Amino acid sequence: QVQLVESGGGLVQPGGSLRLSCAASGSIFSNSTMAWYRQAPGKGRALVAYRRREGFTYFADSVKGRFTISRDNAKNTLYLQMNTLKPEDTAVYFCNAALQGVLPGMYWGQGTQVTVSS
Repeated sequence: QVQLVESGGGLVQPGGSLRLSCAASGSIFSNSTMAWYRQAPGKGRALVAYRRREGFTYFADSVKGRFTISRDNAKNTLYLQMNTLKPEDTAVYFCNAALQGVLPGMYWGQGTQVTVSS
């Protein structure tokens, strides 16, 4: 059974930083493109960033230069380092795994809330 478990969300002031983690079970992690999505209140789920197995990364324009995505294959864990956070980054952040490399994949975590507010 595949499980993705996010952690690291919370309340942070504008300009602050957070690091989200996504722990994956099973063999899916090493064979998948791993991604972060977010869903702000009243909006649909949007792609934030992804990292392919070979290392290629993509970032949405809204987070480019502020967020980085990394993966530790030994720990089966995906990270999202978020710096210079803005109120518009407030959302529930979801981890996603795409075994075939086509996003979004079929595996989702339960989400972790990030709130950026003073």
